[in-house]
Amino acid sequence: MEPSSICHRVEYLQIPDAIQGQRIDNFLITQIKGVPRSHIYRLLRRGEVRVNKRRVKPSYRLQAGDQVRIPPLRTAPVSTSAPAQRGSLAILARAILFEDDRLIVLNKPAGFAVHGGSGIRWGVIEALRQLRPREDLELVHRLDRETSGCLLIAKKRSVLRELHRAMRGNHLQKRYLALLQGTLPDAQVLVDAPLRKNHLRSGERLVCVDFQRGRPARTRFRQLQAFETTALVEAELLTGRTHQIRVHAAHLGAPIVGDEKYGGGAFPLPGKKRLFLHARSLQCFLPSYGKSLRFQAPFPREWEILLQQLPQATPR
Repeated sequence: MEPSSICHRVEYLQIPDAIQGQRIDNFLITQIKGVPRSHIYRLLRRGEVRVNKRRVKPSYRLQAGDQVRIPPLRTAPVSTSAPAQRGSLAILARAILFEDDRLIVLNKPAGFAVHGGSGIRWGVIEALRQLRPREDLELVHRLDRETSGCLLIAKKRSVLRELHRAMRGNHLQKRYLALLQGTLPDAQVLVDAPLRKNHLRSGERLVCVDFQRGRPARTRFRQLQAFETTALVEAELLTGRTHQIRVHAAHLGAPIVGDEKYGGGAFPLPGKKRLFLHARSLQCFLPSYGKSLRFQAPFPREWEILLQQLPQATPR
């Protein structure tokens, strides 16, 4: 049994320069311990959390001097009894592709959530903080739990702000590999289909194509290899929406293999169950480095083995 929850009064927090540029949802998650992530988003939707006396969306980026109102809350005591296991920490330590005094680039393994919440006791960021307790580590962006590949973690707030500016301007180039259940109609396809988030009663988040109310979203797909019933493609994000590649692939009638949420079936070989989506590379010019940085996560070894077993497409 959990100990009794604790009741808090209204709090007002003023944002210092060091926090400027951080999303309000991420800020609240770090400030309010013991409150489920889903409840924090509910508070934002209801307008119970306010910035400068106004409602804000979860994507709002804090400015120095902002005053944040946090309503009375009941919070469960934070448990420290379930840290990341030593084996998982070792896997993440070996997955580092690049590191300097400002940035870590991780080849995130499939199956690792990027952060805790919704029944997950810890994620990549919590595990890295466990490994590096004296470092100020922040996620730059997110990957779905079952997606592998390049993940950026900032070690300095200034670099975090640079990368967030690049993301807002669509200057952070992201390319993914995906195995589709079906093939593309052409060697290269540009999908320009607005996306809208939809929250179900169960709390599950789904995204759909909505040409009336959706936000602009564009993905460029390039077919790399065709098999009998599947195709290996490169997907380039031209915008950065939640589940964008997954929904756009399904919109083409060729959902990602293993993506049960958006219509993808199981892998065509027995005993292989996972989402076949891999964040292959990231590229961005950062003024603080004075150059363009490019990082690439190796092609997953398990993909190589499995793709070798797939029958090739019959020539037309």
